Amino acid sequence: MTQSENTNRPQSRAVFFDVDDTLYDHLIPFRQALEEVLATSAEFPYPEAYHRMRFYSDKLSAEAGGTPTHGRALEEMRTQRFVLALREFGLELSDTQAAQVQAAYLRRQFDITLFEGARGLIAGLMEQGLTVGIITNGPPEHQMKKITALGLRDLIPPERVFISGAVGITKPDRRLFDHVADKLGLSPANCTYIGDSWRNDIVGALDAGWKVLWFNHRGAEPESAHPMPSQVTNYAEIERELLRSL
Repeated sequence: MTQSENTNRPQSRAVFFDVDDTLYDHLIPFRQALEEVLATSAEFPYPEAYHRMRFYSDKLSAEAGGTPTHGRALEEMRTQRFVLALREFGLELSDTQAAQVQAAYLRRQFDITLFEGARGLIAGLMEQGLTVGIITNGPPEHQMKKITALGLRDLIPPERVFISGAVGITKPDRRLFDHVADKLGLSPANCTYIGDSWRNDIVGALDAGWKVLWFNHRGAEPESAHPMPSQVTNYAEIERELLRSL
């Protein structure tokens, strides 16, 4: 192929999604775990506590040099995030209680459903010929169970699912996004990433030169001086923004 032919060849466009709190409501299993183990009431500030749990999850992951994928380090990070987060709301958890909450939280994560409009959007994008995939942090087996529970394994090909624990690079490291683009022969400028976490999703994708939609359905604040991307709060808004940019 000549350089002229390559220049005139249409460039493949791609859309990738985060999983946790982007494809499904991550707050639901969090709330259910607290109710089951700690008997928290309807008045407990679940959204605020969830936000802090996610903060400590990201913080502990960064301190560990990336999300641990197995063993004692992973279990300690998972339980410690609950201890630290819930302490801010007057709940002092023993190590045993934290482990029980974590176990309940994990069980509940496999009884999940996609956000309204998510499956239709993904199917529609694929019908238009776009490359659609997933980029998520976590242990491979654990994240694949969520993807299966969401009914996406029959829709998104396995070669377009990138899990940090399998790749060996953790968001927000831009090298994970670089790896995805290189692996699939995509130009970063033609890739769009949709995620909820400023620290993991927005920063990493922007650093890699990707377009970004911040699925900021919990009203979070930016955590760095990166350029502000378009914000969306539901899948109808995601679809409208994608139609403008693709």
